[in-house]
Amino acid sequence: MAEIVAIKRSVPEGPVRSSLDKGVLRLVLANPPANALSIETMTALQAQLDGARDDKAVRVIVLAAQGNVFCAGHDLKEMTAHRGDADRGRAFFELTMSRCSALMQSIVRHPKPVIAEVDGLATAAGLQLVASCDLAIATDQAAFCTPGINIGLFCSTPMVALSRNVSRKQAMEMLLTGETIDATTARDFGLVNRVVPREYLNHIVGKYAQTIVSKSPSTLKIGKEAFYAQAEMGLVEAYDHAARVMVENMLASDAEEGIGAFLAKRQPEWKGE
Repeated sequence: MAEIVAIKRSVPEGPVRSSLDKGVLRLVLANPPANALSIETMTALQAQLDGARDDKAVRVIVLAAQGNVFCAGHDLKEMTAHRGDADRGRAFFELTMSRCSALMQSIVRHPKPVIAEVDGLATAAGLQLVASCDLAIATDQAAFCTPGINIGLFCSTPMVALSRNVSRKQAMEMLLTGETIDATTARDFGLVNRVVPREYLNHIVGKYAQTIVSKSPSTLKIGKEAFYAQAEMGLVEAYDHAARVMVENMLASDAEEGIGAFLAKRQPEWKGE
């Protein structure tokens, strides 16, 4: 395990910059001021996520951004430029929404936990990005909104992730009014886990990440997959599914090692199996 977490590497160029240190892959949206989800940015972010799926050196993914805006959502200038196409932009709009939906689902279905590190405004598909992550830590300077209603465009795709994080009434409040909520309200709504001062953001996110890194990677994969699967089921089906998962989990090598280590009062040595 020490060999895995000691690996360091970085990719400084492009709309998404990446660095790996101690098992934590840090992906930074690096196209300020808006950090918009253009086709190029979504493609780059998707490539990073795909590459991390089977990379044993990656245990946790942190998604952050440069500048004062975490992510302003889709690149409206890029989309508007295609209104002059023969189909009035339909094909490009379909491509954009398809890429975005695939990206968000890949975060939810990713075998590694994904943490959003939010310092600034997350709006529309940017909020969708935060809501799709497993955990979200925000500074007290962060803010969130689904403002599509203000420009004649209901935030229908952000609504999917938003409504799976907060109550229906809270989701509809944001979607119908388009108003911005502060970080404390976002925490109260359930959109983010914690709100911290800006100067402590990296430290707190790092603490969460390293706590997760110390766990069995195979157990994390099993648990994350089971969590999202059961969330879409009825109560009886959810319990049946969770029971099957528990049985298979108990038969895994890491569960045998973890339980044995607990009973022997020693630290477990994870094999990722």
